[in-house]
Amino acid sequence: MGGDAALSGETRHSGLTLAASEIAARDTFLARLATEGFEGDVTPQVSARLVAATDNSIYQRLPTLVIYPRTIEDLNRAVRAAAGGRLTLAVRGGGTGTNGQSLTSGIIVDVARYLDRILDFDAEAGLVTVEPGVVLARLNAFLKPHGYFFPPTVSTATRATVGGMVATDASGKGSRIYGRTSDYIETMDVVLSDGSDLHVGKLSPAALKQVEAKEDLPARIYREVHRVITERADEIRRVFPDMNRGLTGYNLQNILLEDGQFSLARLLAGSEGTLALTKRIVLRVRRLPKFRQLLVVRYASFDHTLRDVQTILPSDPSAIEVLDDRVLEKASQDIVWQSLESVLGARSEIPVRGMSFVEFVGDDADHLHRQMQEAVTLLESSPYEVIDYKPVSDQEIINQLWTLREKSVGLLGRPDGHKQGVAFVEDTAVPPEALADYVAEFRAILDSHNLSYGMFGHADVGCLHVRPFLDMLSEKDRALIRPISDAVANLTKKHGGLLWGEHGRGYRGEFSPLFFGEKLFRELCKIKEVFDPEDIFNRGKLAPVGDAYPVDRIDGVPFKGQFDEQISADLREKFGLSVSCNGNGACYNREPDMAMCPSYKATKDRLQSPKGRATLLRSWARLNSLPDSAPDKNALPELTAELKASLDTCLSCKACATQCPIRVDIPSMRSKFLDLYFRTRQRPVRDYLVYWLEPLLGIGRRMPRLANALMQNPLSAGVLKRVGVVDLPALKPASLPRTALLTREWLRQAGKNDRSVVLIQDSFTGTFDGGVIESAYALLSSLGMDVRVTPVWNNGKARHVRGFRKGFTSTARETLRQLRNIGRHNIPVVSLDAATGLMFEQEYKDIAGTEAVPCVLSLEGFLKLQIAKGLIKKNVPTTETMALTVISHCTEQAVRPGSAQDWVTVLQHLGIHAQAGRAGCCGMAGLFGHEREHADLSAAIFEQNWAEKGDVLATGFSCRCQAKRLAGRRPAHPVEVLSARIQRKIPEDYSTS
Repeated sequence: MGGDAALSGETRHSGLTLAASEIAARDTFLARLATEGFEGDVTPQVSARLVAATDNSIYQRLPTLVIYPRTIEDLNRAVRAAAGGRLTLAVRGGGTGTNGQSLTSGIIVDVARYLDRILDFDAEAGLVTVEPGVVLARLNAFLKPHGYFFPPTVSTATRATVGGMVATDASGKGSRIYGRTSDYIETMDVVLSDGSDLHVGKLSPAALKQVEAKEDLPARIYREVHRVITERADEIRRVFPDMNRGLTGYNLQNILLEDGQFSLARLLAGSEGTLALTKRIVLRVRRLPKFRQLLVVRYASFDHTLRDVQTILPSDPSAIEVLDDRVLEKASQDIVWQSLESVLGARSEIPVRGMSFVEFVGDDADHLHRQMQEAVTLLESSPYEVIDYKPVSDQEIINQLWTLREKSVGLLGRPDGHKQGVAFVEDTAVPPEALADYVAEFRAILDSHNLSYGMFGHADVGCLHVRPFLDMLSEKDRALIRPISDAVANLTKKHGGLLWGEHGRGYRGEFSPLFFGEKLFRELCKIKEVFDPEDIFNRGKLAPVGDAYPVDRIDGVPFKGQFDEQISADLREKFGLSVSCNGNGACYNREPDMAMCPSYKATKDRLQSPKGRATLLRSWARLNSLPDSAPDKNALPELTAELKASLDTCLSCKACATQCPIRVDIPSMRSKFLDLYFRTRQRPVRDYLVYWLEPLLGIGRRMPRLANALMQNPLSAGVLKRVGVVDLPALKPASLPRTALLTREWLRQAGKNDRSVVLIQDSFTGTFDGGVIESAYALLSSLGMDVRVTPVWNNGKARHVRGFRKGFTSTARETLRQLRNIGRHNIPVVSLDAATGLMFEQEYKDIAGTEAVPCVLSLEGFLKLQIAKGLIKKNVPTTETMALTVISHCTEQAVRPGSAQDWVTVLQHLGIHAQAGRAGCCGMAGLFGHEREHADLSAAIFEQNWAEKGDVLATGFSCRCQAKRLAGRRPAHPVEVLSARIQRKIPEDYSTS
């Protein structure tokens, strides 16, 4: 059985409309769930089901229902509701599985929304108790102040949940010394298939006998597992490979511990939710190492990169991670590369085809130094072609380098024409000494199909990540999944390795007999049957119960590309980025200082994330492309409404356009969707107010007192509130001398003066925060520059956000015309506001087409350039003061990650102590924070990301406005501090409060 036609049993259903039997099964389950007293959320909506239908794999499998347990007892209730029913339960954590582990046509049990609490921490014992939905990065952020960390370091740490890590027995960087998740499980509380609880800990032989003597379900489980590992001990020793990455799901090798104790947790870890549901985990944690060093090594070939691992290993590094030339090529296009070029981007006469990151950690600095020296000595005598190497001790640079490595998975998913790197033979592992030879044969398999690919991985433990570039919208490319998978499975077996080294099996369960052997595989089936006789848990994965539901095959489940192929060419062109979303889940992060994604972080609703919105956009595009007779077409009205609701909560911060490894730019696609949506629908009145906003502001600037009086009038405020607008800021336009304004006469002469500069007055700052423009003009003038300020330029951002495509194009063309008039004179043009200034690099480029957009500099970029030219004198402060923290606008953080540090450089050069800070979105985002229905969400985002920031400098107008509105304090713009200092209007110990 193979190919696209191989859809049978539960996998056959792929439509959005449920069959009568499926509706009956769902309704029975829901009735039982209500009777059980389920406290969580239940979402049968088509949008939630679609978002849960994909992960980071090539598959798409639509669930019948998605539920979100609110308490751990809700897990028991869900299991009891499913008893004897037709629907299976599949637990979902971070949703980043590369093999469809949590995909099902049954019920998704999403634990990430509510079951994300850290319940207890015992620092003295080094134990932490967590619910399954706790995100790894948040757990480590909690542990760090106590000097501890949870060692298994997966690249998806910002969204991977501990429950998911238990399910796949995850490991990651440093596993050679730190091991994997199961090594740290002290105890577990799980729900068994009859809905009862089981506390799992280490049992002595005597305690095990006591448990086995009973007649309940736990006793039957313990007896059967004990029988298997006893009767099949020789076979287990023969079959299980002696390597760091063991044969997980079900791990029979490590159940019996060296001290004679029996650990059922070793079996449950890696079982991918097929045996029980995890409620609570007690984990051992370790002390954070005090010191860390990194050695970056570049090679002329990837083969030599791999072979040199054995050269370096005697120095005992904690990790050796490798990247091939394809990954490096993609990484050099990433936003993070800009700040790492001093380490990674130095020119080499020999092309760099491979790179190693060799890390050393420990508590003894002298010992670490000796290890590094030994590694360097080994490299200097290496028989392989080492181009160069560089030790790195700066902790921030080391963090950024590892961030780049962690992005490798997503970077390979970035489209290259119609192809992108896809996961299906993605995490093989072989004994490390066999890795180079194995990779050579692996490459030969891919080369025989004329495929390009990227490779990276944990070379010190022989684990390789491979992403062949395929067009999954092409039936021809989809047909390659089977032969390549078969060939790689056999090759891995030949080298004594595993097809799944750390990401679990999922739909690759059909290869279990190849690696376990038929004898042990039959035992796995018996273990599954005693745990789950009705096959309630994650049916079709790992091991079957009887013949009713066999293990799914890799080409027996619908591919995501099969659905995307149905999208018409014109809609695929408009919404192609949504099709490219590979489900890596970077937008599911909970990091408070990351810009992406404010609406998801505030709600923990996957529909309100870039991935969720991308999924709905491509599904909507598909339904619009289907003929009217297609059954799925009936779901179009419902999906359209739910997509519109999802896009309405997007703040258009543009973080996803750069911080997503695939660059899934939701705001741009949202604008296109709204344009199409309102061609057949009446727009609300507020949209027309937005359309004419900038021209109306132009009138208001002429008589700001009158405009403010009218807006503050209760009658006017009531009208605005009925329209859906609340709490608008007062107009405060800039007050500039007539000589400051840009004129044609000045332009004709200014090109001859290398100190000339034009400052753009954007409609937001120029209308509501004119003091910043006044300060910028004063600062530049004080520094000896001949500066002129433009009239207020309309930017059309509000029109773009609302999908007024024609109106935006008209505004953009006029703005570009004015910019080109200045550009002809070769005078630097500076923009103060990040949100509108960055439009010249983004939205306006789309309008300009092939015609170049003249360069518009940020103010900090311009000042830094002047400093580099020696045109701004250094000002050393006379007294030491507390450093001011600069936080840049969230759009700026995404597109210009070095912006805050550039301001620090400028501030310190001019005598002000400063440091770069970070914060997520403030929640304002243009009019979003003033929209009545979004006011609460806007405030929640501010509370999450900004409320505790205190005394900072903020570059974004929205940030300053929001802080004033919700916290009663307005942060200063850096230019205001500089202007006051340069003009000697404030003392040395200036504070922004």
